[in-house]
Amino acid sequence: MSPAQQQAAGIELGSFERQNMTTEVQANGSVEVPPQNRVAITAIQGGYVQAVAVLPGEHVAAGAVVATLRAPEYLALQQQYLQSKARVLFLSQDLERQRILDVEDVGAKRKLQLARADYATEQATLRATAAQLQLLGISVARLAATGRIAPSVALTTPIAGYVKAVNINPGQYVGPQDIAVEVLNRDDLHLELKVFEKDVAQVKVGQKILFKVQNANRGEELTARVFLVGQAFDDNARTVRVHAHLEPERRDLLPGQFVAARIQTAGRRARTLPEAALIQAGDLSYIFRRVSQDSGRTVFRRVRVRASPPQHGDVAVTVLDPLPDTTQLVRRGAYFLDAELRKGEDAD
Repeated sequence: MSPAQQQAAGIELGSFERQNMTTEVQANGSVEVPPQNRVAITAIQGGYVQAVAVLPGEHVAAGAVVATLRAPEYLALQQQYLQSKARVLFLSQDLERQRILDVEDVGAKRKLQLARADYATEQATLRATAAQLQLLGISVARLAATGRIAPSVALTTPIAGYVKAVNINPGQYVGPQDIAVEVLNRDDLHLELKVFEKDVAQVKVGQKILFKVQNANRGEELTARVFLVGQAFDDNARTVRVHAHLEPERRDLLPGQFVAARIQTAGRRARTLPEAALIQAGDLSYIFRRVSQDSGRTVFRRVRVRASPPQHGDVAVTVLDPLPDTTQLVRRGAYFLDAELRKGEDAD
């Protein structure tokens, strides 16, 4: 090729560069939160929705009321507690009378034993009823002190966070199996990736991850680090779950967003060339080296190489025939040379 042809084709010459290149495992997954940061609020005992206090997307503090329920069973349980409390008081007084009579050898032993049994039985009933009221969120101390029966029960969130879903409406019956409200805390976002069986052995705790959020209008590549590698396969997809912590932690991601990730499993020094220097041809690739200059024209020869996946625009190459690091290579414009070479082959 003449200098004018080289200039017109934008051919740039140079040599190999030595870079630290990593091998990578491709994985897909999503942004998630730990189980303790995700809560499904349900009714301990079924009831009818009286009011809903939150909307999806709203921020709530820990202990905040998200809904109130009412049901005859709530009233009956409080009534049972008050009746049991009164009966325990009566039985304790009766037990004391039977003890005095027993000491004075007036009363029968059987009556003292029966009084003890009745008192212990009613105490167990009172404690069980109090525990049920506490599960419902009803203050046992206030009920015992005032005797006032609460007409409704409040559903509260045990964690602070954002309301993900509200699945109830006023007047609707909610059973213990129904999820009324879901709340997410985004303070500890992490990645949950699925790694195929053939790649699992390469993934280790502490490895760096580069990932992009799919369907987001950003070309930014984010980073994370492997925190936990699962020890069992998903029977259907034959994948293993890998958990990773974001570095640094971010607040602009949402739980459930899909990500495409590259887990960097190893590093090595390798010869590299720009992607524009390689011609793909099946399993092998080709590069061009400058052989000689004669009468102002430059002679190029095609060289077979094996190329690794590109990283940031550079490709690690393994030359199949010996070639010094100082060899002058075409770093840009290889496709033009390949086209000229094919023209010559077609003409022949």
